[in-house]
Parts: sequence; structure tokens; C-alpha cells
Amino acid sequence: MGTPHPPEKALLFLALLFADKEVIGSCLPIVREQFGDILIESPESAWSHSHYYDRELGTPVMRRFVFFSSLFDASTLPEIKLGTNRLEDAFSLNGRRRINIDPGYITSSKVVLASAKDYSHRLYLGRGIYGEVALYFQGNRFNPMPYTYQDYREPKGLAMFETARKELKKIIGGVRQAPGYHGVLPRQNI
Repeated sequence: MGTPHPPEKALLFLALLFADKEVIGSCLPIVREQFGDILIESPESAWSHSHYYDRELGTPVMRRFVFFSSLFDASTLPEIKLGTNRLEDAFSLNGRRRINIDPGYITSSKVVLASAKDYSHRLYLGRGIYGEVALYFQGNRFNPMPYTYQDYREPKGLAMFETARKELKKIIGGVRQAPGYHGVLPRQNI
């Protein structure tokens, strides 16, 4: 029989899709205030893996990843996903989202994404939210799953997550919690 133990230490990240730079400029201070200092912020890059978001977000769709510097309680991922959904709603215009915010976390062994959509490879986390392992660490690198999104499996995406993993390991060595981290986006802030 296995003995229950706490989950691996993790870093929260947000995967952002947007077309309007003013929206991302307004969104980043809100998430920074809620989750603390940003540890790693990827440059904006064109996201052309699908046309799924074109009509809603506009074009060209851009991608940015933001990793936070505080250790993260993985059990709060459903609350964070619900909070980012509320933030998306707050930035909506005429019933149309202008930003897509997908939270996830990284541990030394995996990258996990949250979703409100069920699928065969996703596990129910609670409150209508599911989780999936998008990348796993083996052979001294992150590796994609068969269903992993394209931008997570590309060399620059893998390199970014490997950099975040190295930073996580440094943080775990010194165990720090950034001031101002609250863990979830409370309803009253949105």
C-alpha cells in the first residue's frame, strides 16, 4: 500500500493567446498582482497552429507564456482556472473574448495544463476543471505526449519549459515564497 504524501513542488504559469496588445498590457499587471513576481516571460510569438481563435480574438493571434516565481499549491489549479475564466470574461467585448488564459504548472517531472473541456486523456480535478500532463521529463529533457499542443512540443517551447524547470530546482533549493502571492484570483478582483 502506498502512503499519501504532498505533491511535488511546482511553479504556476499562464499560457496567453491574444491579438490586441492593449489587452495583454492590461492583463499582465492584474495577474502579477495576484500571483506575485514574474520569473520568466516569453517573448510574444505568432501563433498559427490553428484558426480556432481567429474569429474570437482577432488576428494575428500571438502567444506569450508567463511563469511566476513563487512555489505553487497544485491543488488550487481548478480555482485558478475558474479565476482566469473570470478574467477572460472581464476583458470580453460584445460577448467575444479578447484574451485566452490557460493556467498550468511545472514540476521537476511534468508540465500540467488545466482545461474546462473533458477528453479521454484528461482527469477530473474538481469544480468542472480537468488536468492533463502535456510534457514529461525523461532522458534529461521534456518530452511531449501524443496529444500535446504543437507550440508546447516545438524546440523553443521545450527549451522554455526546461529553463523554467532549472529555475524551479533553484527555488526548491532555497524554498522561497514571493510576497503578495494569494494563490487564486478572488471573485471580487475581477
